[in-house]
Amino acid sequence: MTDRNADEITVWDPLVRLFHWTLVIAFTLAYLSQGEPFEELQDRLDGEWLQAIHVWAGYTIAGLLLFRLFWGFAGPCHARFADFVRGPRATLRYVREVLTLRAPRYLGHNPAGGAMIVTLLLSLTVTAVAGLVLYGADKGLGPLAGLLADSGEATIHSIEEVHEFFANLTLLLVVGHLVGVIWESLLHRENLAHAMITGRKRA
Repeated sequence: MTDRNADEITVWDPLVRLFHWTLVIAFTLAYLSQGEPFEELQDRLDGEWLQAIHVWAGYTIAGLLLFRLFWGFAGPCHARFADFVRGPRATLRYVREVLTLRAPRYLGHNPAGGAMIVTLLLSLTVTAVAGLVLYGADKGLGPLAGLLADSGEATIHSIEEVHEFFANLTLLLVVGHLVGVIWESLLHRENLAHAMITGRKRA
């Protein structure tokens, strides 16, 4: 056990790991507590209770996104955007290398993983902002209520469409992220999901 630990290095700091798993829980709660696929569940349970879960999960996501923006500049090496954000050319080159099973191993996020993280954060940001706008326009509640309380039905419907579209897009991106994690874990013979729990990877 000692020899194994000696061959490992800490990559993900505790705050990155806490951010990651809290975001997983918050998005899951937000998604399952709203939307057409879960209307039957909402009918069986207290709609106001589910709405409260949805709203507070959304607030949590917004807070997490603000933290990740800050930590992307102030955090340790592998948490910083500068460590994993690459240009389109480098990202596409890495994707080709992955498909031909010749991709190099990265301690932090690889170029494709970095691009996915940025895309996920952007999609979540639009989802959260649209949710805040919708909450103010439709319910007359939340921090934007004073600006949007008199919104018309057409405006509310448009905002709702944007909110739902990006929520569903985020879910698709999450699936893509999971596929990438599994593929990379098999390719480099290491459990990346476990590394996000312990923070440690093979040196």
